Amino acid sequence: MTRRFMFDGQPVAFEDGQTIMEAARAAGHFIPYLCWHPDFPPHGSCKLCIVKVGGRHVSSCALPAKEGMEVESNTPEINAERRALLQMLFVEGNHFCPSCEKSGNCQLQALAYELEMTSARFNHIFPDRPVDASHPDMLLEFNRCIFCELCVRASRDVDKKSVFSLTNRGIHKHLVVSAESGRLGDTDFSRDDLAANICPVGVILRKRVGFAVPIGQRIYDEKPISQVSMEAEK
Repeated sequence: MTRRFMFDGQPVAFEDGQTIMEAARAAGHFIPYLCWHPDFPPHGSCKLCIVKVGGRHVSSCALPAKEGMEVESNTPEINAERRALLQMLFVEGNHFCPSCEKSGNCQLQALAYELEMTSARFNHIFPDRPVDASHPDMLLEFNRCIFCELCVRASRDVDKKSVFSLTNRGIHKHLVVSAESGRLGDTDFSRDDLAANICPVGVILRKRVGFAVPIGQRIYDEKPISQVSMEAEK
């Protein structure tokens, strides 16, 4: 017997063990996210995937689907909260999209367009973290980190190298390289590692290819992130 829950007024079938996020995506419904990845256990750190269930706001990437559940996602209230979260992410780092090598390929930028974020709203913090260009093939721009921990998890769980970690808390939290020197060039990090290719923003960058594809012809320049994300599901 197929079990279902209601997602924005539409029935969505699910299987045992599926989260709201997984079942919704399988049914063709896009839920914004930054820290979620299909190959890793739910993390729930970015909160962009929040939905409303039974009057409570929950992370759809982590909450298992249940029969008869009524889920609200694409509503003015929920999207306003997602927009506020994006605004906080933009001011916590230095995200100058017009000059960023990741512009057009950046999920943070693409979600801002998707959710019609037009201003920063909060005061910018302007962190001053050093750029690490010590690696022959890769560059680290720590000022753009959104603390999704995708590189941490990829390096630890897939690459088996544990190159990255997060340190401190609150506004002092930041990404570090797990080497005595703190420099990426002093690790066994490779441009072929999953961790080198998983960053949703412009922190981990390949050298010498920054503008090989002109801005205006990149992934999210051509299509909105909701379309790109759901095409990947097929």
